[in-house]
Amino acid sequence: MNSLVIATNNPGKLAEFRALLAGSGFRLTTPRDLGIDFDVEETGATFRENARLKAVAAARLTGLLALADDSGLEVDALGGLPGVISARYAGGGRTAPGMDPDEQCRIVLRELEGVPDDRRTARFRAVIAIATPEGDVRYAEGVFEGRIGHELRGDHGFGYDPIFIPAGRDVTSAELPPEEKNAISHRGQAARRALEILKDIARDTSA
Repeated sequence: MNSLVIATNNPGKLAEFRALLAGSGFRLTTPRDLGIDFDVEETGATFRENARLKAVAAARLTGLLALADDSGLEVDALGGLPGVISARYAGGGRTAPGMDPDEQCRIVLRELEGVPDDRRTARFRAVIAIATPEGDVRYAEGVFEGRIGHELRGDHGFGYDPIFIPAGRDVTSAELPPEEKNAISHRGQAARRALEILKDIARDTSA
């Protein structure tokens, strides 16, 4: 079985991908598993650009097929922020390294103080890039619509999940069981599309 490098150091993302990509025809590994120090600066202006940067870098470093995603929260009342800086968001469009996810949730809640529910619309967006060592890249995308709540709730998930209420639900993403969240989330949607790409690649390599 060929290996697929998941280009992330985020344990939450890695756990989701292991569940979502079961049956891909590839053995999942990470740069860390391979003893490689992987840290790519996300300089892209879009999720697609950042996903490509990480996937291409991982494929070149390892010589293996690589998958990377970039994803984030877009809050309409904040003009689409945090967006591509979701992982480093420090409020007011600023960034800072090593931000605590719960504190980032509280920052967004403070920025939305006084904003009524009908204007708290938001979405998670994810783009997955799959890159070969030769630099060929294919993409899969997903969007998860909802709104921002008024407090942190739930122990599942990671990142902004405790304040994100999916459309048609009364609970946050962090209150959903992982399998239920994966069935509807942005990363779940993108991963299912990526899974079809990986199955195609696996068939091609075994032919």
